[in-house]
Amino acid sequence: MARTTWRSMRGMLTGFAFAVSAVSASASEDFIVIGTGSEAGLYYPMGNAICRLLNKDRGRHGIRCSAEPSGGSIDNLAALREGRIDFALVQSDWQARAFEGRADFVDGTAFEDLRAVFSLYPEVFTVVARADSDIVSFGDLRGKRVNIGNPGSGQRATMEVVMTTLGWTKDSFSAVSELPSSTQAAALCAGEFDAMVFAVGHPASSVQEATTACDSRIIPVDEPEIAALISSGQIYSYAEVPGGLYRGNDAAVPSFGFTATLVTTRQQSLKVVQEMVQAVFTQIYVLQQAHPAFASLDPVRMVNEGLTAPLHRATRAFYRFEGLLGDVDK
Repeated sequence: MARTTWRSMRGMLTGFAFAVSAVSASASEDFIVIGTGSEAGLYYPMGNAICRLLNKDRGRHGIRCSAEPSGGSIDNLAALREGRIDFALVQSDWQARAFEGRADFVDGTAFEDLRAVFSLYPEVFTVVARADSDIVSFGDLRGKRVNIGNPGSGQRATMEVVMTTLGWTKDSFSAVSELPSSTQAAALCAGEFDAMVFAVGHPASSVQEATTACDSRIIPVDEPEIAALISSGQIYSYAEVPGGLYRGNDAAVPSFGFTATLVTTRQQSLKVVQEMVQAVFTQIYVLQQAHPAFASLDPVRMVNEGLTAPLHRATRAFYRFEGLLGDVDK
């Protein structure tokens, strides 16, 4: 979003009283870790971009931020619950399942201390198949060699939801691979499997690699069962992979999607959350320029879309002051 489409970032915080005073440079540091994902995905660059914004003013607030690669959304939620990380980038569908304690998340125990900070960019469930695989629809994956993603990743967990919806198991495929997103494109083009699934914002380097290094195509995910899954709740929405982003894929391809979100826990300190929100929302244009997939970041959507867990209490005053909250105050 262009800087002029929202109120000027310069001087935006004038008159806004934070609940926690700024700390001096001599104060002891708070060291925080953001769990991200594979270095080939978008969570890792996003986490690093957020940390750079926060670390720029480290001399004033005394907070040092580090973004660490991980297995993905499910691993991040487990690490956050266990206190091994302070913030996590997760798919919005798994934010919802974790907070509500749905049976398909871990042991079905609700992560009641989970708190939303903000959402980011849209993600699309994306399927890429080799052109010589005879796969033209999602249903054609049956009997083929498919990479379903590494355990602990959001793409793997969402693929398992889709498989359950369709009545599939691993035995529905002739072979199953569990490679992470960092290596799946190279393996696809090497002929190790026929298709790969990915939950990602676009454009994505892994999809770019898969469609450039070999002849492959993006497969529509539009079976009636998928439409029923979307209609069953507010976790998923209709989405598409935009046309013209990847070689050989000129037209938009229908699928379903969710949102990348940043979450923490109820116990996270007011100061840390306030400083992070301030750093991000006063310099949103920096995030927009960090990657083409981040260009559509919009402050209003970041506060009102894709968030199922309650907002961390340190964010409410800022969002209210800036007029970003919708009709429902979380």
